[in-house]
Amino acid sequence: MVEQHGKTLVPQIRFAGFTDPWEQRKLGELCSFSKGCGYSKNDLRDQGTPIILYGRLYTNYETQIHSVDTFVKPLENSVYSEGGEVIIPASGETAEDISIASVVEKPGIILGGDLNVITSSADIDPVFLALELSYGKPHFDLAKRAQGKSVVHIHNEDIANVFFGHPNIAEQRRIGAFFDRLDSLITLHQRKYDKLCVLKKSMLDKMFPKGGSLYPEIRFAGFTDPWEQRKLGDVAAVYDGVHQTPDYQDEGVMFLSVENIATLTSQKFISREAFAKNYPVYPKHGDVLMTRIGDIGTSNVVETDDKLAFYVSLALLKPFDVDSYYLDKSLQSPSAKEELYRRTLHIAFPKKINKNQIAEVMLPIPRSRQEQEQIGALFRDLDSLITLHQRKYCGVASWMLGVALVRLSSEK
Repeated sequence: MVEQHGKTLVPQIRFAGFTDPWEQRKLGELCSFSKGCGYSKNDLRDQGTPIILYGRLYTNYETQIHSVDTFVKPLENSVYSEGGEVIIPASGETAEDISIASVVEKPGIILGGDLNVITSSADIDPVFLALELSYGKPHFDLAKRAQGKSVVHIHNEDIANVFFGHPNIAEQRRIGAFFDRLDSLITLHQRKYDKLCVLKKSMLDKMFPKGGSLYPEIRFAGFTDPWEQRKLGDVAAVYDGVHQTPDYQDEGVMFLSVENIATLTSQKFISREAFAKNYPVYPKHGDVLMTRIGDIGTSNVVETDDKLAFYVSLALLKPFDVDSYYLDKSLQSPSAKEELYRRTLHIAFPKKINKNQIAEVMLPIPRSRQEQEQIGALFRDLDSLITLHQRKYCGVASWMLGVALVRLSSEK
């Protein structure tokens, strides 16, 4: 058994058939180090030789970089990948962000100048190395070595002095393959999520009239009548929340603010006595809550029968002559956004709109209640799909971060 600083390195969870403790050595004893060379965003072209700039590791992080869609005209002294190098950005905004690593899978890719390049020995699998540097204890040790204030830097000598725990090459490859499959699953759900968000934006643009028209570009079959332009206050009553910051309790009535609009759930509560005193009118099932401060116009339909309290950063809309789900989505239509923007007090910080101005907002509304309900149901289903894929890729990503690969027990 290998002992390091009096500790036996054994992961809390591992694949069947592997029982030996992990070895721990400095990376400088296991790898060689070099740097990328030159190039910036200004050098990018529509075609040419593929290149990786350090910013990609922040904006489009992947454990393994399988393909590259940025190109340059090659310069002399360029550094090219041979396949299997591990790269770490040499500069960034925070120590935590900078301590990430990716494997450059293919040869012939130019490596930009602000990249630390690690070439591992035959005993170290590059994918496993990148995982440990991004998620394991070496990640936190490396972050401690980052230097700088507004911009932080990591040098190859910093990386070389980090201790690196690793099993035999067979177990490394098994772990690397497992996380590569998880990466693919995350990417799949993220792409589906992105496509659904684009689809929703397009449908919001096409299913609501704009430019003064009373006819949407796309509508359900069987509906041909022109829509109406109606004031929001003519189809729903508008109320403010409380202005004072409440005395929060461990339990009672849930208290909502602008940051809770996406889920309409919160970990903050007020007493039932305070609720009864301050909320003669409160959200009920089928009502709509809308942000009126900051990111104005984001809304959601209340789908609970539980009592809810809400801060003045939200407006309560109680529909009486319009479908709730249609009202919710009509607030996100291009024409409603323009109306909200026009009526917003922009000289305030953060921006805000008062309830009287909300009531004056003109909304395009179908005369047919059935058409309203079908539009509301369509977007409700689309939102459910978006949330599903968001939860799947966020859930898998969070689980990856917490998996026992990165947690070595101090004694076994």
